[in-house]
Amino acid sequence: MKPAPTNESAKRAKDNERPLVEDIRLLGRILGDVIREQEGVQAYELIEQIRTLSVAFRRDADQEADRALKKLLKSLSGDQTVSVIRAFTYFSHLANLAEDRHHIRRRAIHERAGDTQEGSIEVAMSRLRWAGIAPKTIAATLAESYVAPVLTAHPTEVQRKSILDAERGIAKLLTARDEIKAHAASFESKKDALTPKELAANEAHMRALVMQLWQTRLLRYSKLTVADEVENALSYYESTFLREIPKLYADLEDRLGEHAVHSFFRMGQWIGGDRDGNPNVSAQTLEYALRRQSEVALRHYLTEVHFLGGELSISAMLAQCTPEMTALAESSPDQNEHRKDEPYRRALTGVYARLAATLKDLTGTEAARHAVAPQNAYTSAEAFVADLRTIETSLKSNHASALVSQRLRPLIRAAEVFGFHLATVDLRQSSDKHEEVVAELLATARIESNYSNLDEMAKRRVLLGLLNDARALRVHGATYSAHALGELAIFAMAKVMRERFGNHAIRHYIISHTETVSDLLEVLVLQKEVGLMRGTLDTQALCDLIVVPLFETIEDLRNAAPIMGDFYALPGVTELITRSGAEQDIMLGYSDSNKDGGIFTSNWELYRAEIALVELFDELNAKVKGDKKVQLRMFHGRGGTVGRGGGPSYQAILAQPPGTVRGQIRLTEQGEVIGSKYANPEIGRRNLETLVAATLEATLLQPTKSATKAYLDAAAELSINSMAAYRALVYETPGFTEYFFSSTPIREIAELNIGSRPASRKASQRIEDLRAIPWGFSWGQCRLTLPGWFGFGSAVQTFIDAAGATHAKDRTALLQKMYRQWPFFRTLLSNMDMVMAKSDLALASRYAELVSNARLRKKIFTAIEAEWHSTAQALALITGEKHRLSNNAALQRSIRHRFPYIDPLHHLQVELVRRYREGKADERVQRGIHISINGIAAGLRNTG
Repeated sequence: MKPAPTNESAKRAKDNERPLVEDIRLLGRILGDVIREQEGVQAYELIEQIRTLSVAFRRDADQEADRALKKLLKSLSGDQTVSVIRAFTYFSHLANLAEDRHHIRRRAIHERAGDTQEGSIEVAMSRLRWAGIAPKTIAATLAESYVAPVLTAHPTEVQRKSILDAERGIAKLLTARDEIKAHAASFESKKDALTPKELAANEAHMRALVMQLWQTRLLRYSKLTVADEVENALSYYESTFLREIPKLYADLEDRLGEHAVHSFFRMGQWIGGDRDGNPNVSAQTLEYALRRQSEVALRHYLTEVHFLGGELSISAMLAQCTPEMTALAESSPDQNEHRKDEPYRRALTGVYARLAATLKDLTGTEAARHAVAPQNAYTSAEAFVADLRTIETSLKSNHASALVSQRLRPLIRAAEVFGFHLATVDLRQSSDKHEEVVAELLATARIESNYSNLDEMAKRRVLLGLLNDARALRVHGATYSAHALGELAIFAMAKVMRERFGNHAIRHYIISHTETVSDLLEVLVLQKEVGLMRGTLDTQALCDLIVVPLFETIEDLRNAAPIMGDFYALPGVTELITRSGAEQDIMLGYSDSNKDGGIFTSNWELYRAEIALVELFDELNAKVKGDKKVQLRMFHGRGGTVGRGGGPSYQAILAQPPGTVRGQIRLTEQGEVIGSKYANPEIGRRNLETLVAATLEATLLQPTKSATKAYLDAAAELSINSMAAYRALVYETPGFTEYFFSSTPIREIAELNIGSRPASRKASQRIEDLRAIPWGFSWGQCRLTLPGWFGFGSAVQTFIDAAGATHAKDRTALLQKMYRQWPFFRTLLSNMDMVMAKSDLALASRYAELVSNARLRKKIFTAIEAEWHSTAQALALITGEKHRLSNNAALQRSIRHRFPYIDPLHHLQVELVRRYREGKADERVQRGIHISINGIAAGLRNTG
């Protein structure tokens, strides 16, 4: 008798997971051996004892285990605690590597079986082909597209490069291990002879790297600097972006045949230019960031040109080359007799010398090798690309096309995409800071003594007058505040950086807390002060930087379209934008809107704002004669957590309202998400692919239809009730602020200098002033993940109850239909499901014990617990799934294997936070808390 299908399915799933289990066991065994060797058998047994008690606490809510665990943790010395935390943190990191390897392994198996996965270029192209969309149309769409992930700094993610490099080494060894096994399997007769020796060597190398990790400091002791954050981000370019983005383009080129693929996919960066709430960012850090970015790009090109010269050993006696190629070779300073008949090598020696001179000019550093002295620096990346194109054309024209694809084609694409600047650095500052500078300039020039006290219309009149006046505001010889000088220095440095590294080096100026039209005009005035804006509004003004409003709170999102409508209605503004490139980025803030109104209302108001903005710009463009219409581009300020816009990017892009993508999208990548997405090059390319695939599908297939009125009305009602429930807890419950600051490690995140910027925008303990990153991050650390789900359960219950008993079934059916048919609603609920799967009320209750006021603790935790169950019931009712992650086997698998090793970090963190707050805060306690924060974040993977 055949086993039941469910048993077959379970067996197949177990077989599929076996390689992952083997890798986790291997890495766990190696780590255990290293700990035994380095720390002693007792230390290893202590770690195992804590793990066993923690598993019992999770599995059975075992009160006996709970008491034993608390007693054991209280008895640990400072050194023991740090040692145990390091062990579980490193295991989290190693489990991530095994999981990444398994993800790649399963993806390859699916692809070999012809089962390509959603989100890939292959599936996107197949769907476009089935829809009858020609390659020519796809290429034309890409030529008008702009897709850019933007890396931003994050306080807990910045790890030491030593750690990142060792972990990348282990990841490569896991890949090699699979290759050894596959090779052995293909030569069965040699299996016994081949595999043990190679696997043993592989394991020995892995053991050495794990030992290196154990003996390496996990985190920096000194306060994090902006330079540290810059270096951390650059490591992802070196490991992933510089090589994988050209591969992504090559895939598209191969699929589109003779149709050229425009360089539409680029990288963005906030680190070094984001001043909002960060007093450590200055004109000097901006210059440092771009100089280091340029150095990384140029050193990559130098390395590739060096190897290319070794490969293109073609002799002129055996193969011809084009006249342009001959001229390039003749212009080279390489006079070596041995290369006299090798035009490509001579040309590349000259290219190398020019790049080396460029490196010296732009960064002040020297190239590693010199066949000839650096000379004749390139004036632009385009000139470098032109030389490479000359080589490419000559090879293709003389039967050597095969020599183009391996190194030359990726190098050309890299130079086109990354230029001499690597990534576009965004500038960002809060609107009130701009107002302070403008007010000071106006007062010193005796134009307006109290600008800040003017009403909005009066401010506009003053600012428009300035923008129509060719004269600068600054008074020669006058004294200005350090703040005003520092802000103006940023603008001035931006002008210098664009001149040095190219116009793509800095393109966007983001205004946090945009609340009025004058917030936008102030930045135009400041650009005019340093020459980034030339001319006047009433003549032929040009502006170098795109002024990007950031709408963050619920109220700001509701006002987004009216503000932009009023801005474009001002005399001369539309013409200015059109002449300056006809691009308008608008940034939408997921974090602050969530902190303001809760998960559902935040997403709903973002959805409504996007629709209103698209309608506005469609109306504006309909009035424009000719083809110079303003291109609207949404910039999504997504963080790592679902509460901050996190979740799968592919589904998020496809869930955007109709007409909001149109080939244009920027989105932030930050927190642990950067490491989990891009530390492994192959996984990095897959994640980059999803952005392209989703953008193409959203633009050309337009899978998201307009929601029906019934859906929109239901969402609006759910939003009202969800926000009411959320704000009732967070802003209207007496003592909630005390509960939050006591039951989460927010105080420690703020006090232990984790990150280069303060946790709060102001010196207060008000939720309103708290930055959204530490707000969401703290809830992840205590495993409540509250910003990702709170309020939805109450909203659904109220929505159904409001219909009365007679129509309750109809309303339930409507919600179920919305889930099946409306991508916005389905994606939002899917993300809530993921967040709730990662939450844990039992662990959260341990953190609640840190609240000294027992009555307050019980009151608020009970309310949170009730809403958690209500939301879980609402999800089950709407989706039909009784268990979390029923449709996400990969994450189910991850949680099953990972969480037993994350849980001990929570128990240890609670114990150390208790000690810290009791005044027992020696260096080891602080270090233990810091490492536990990193370990939990690494284990949960999308908490920042």
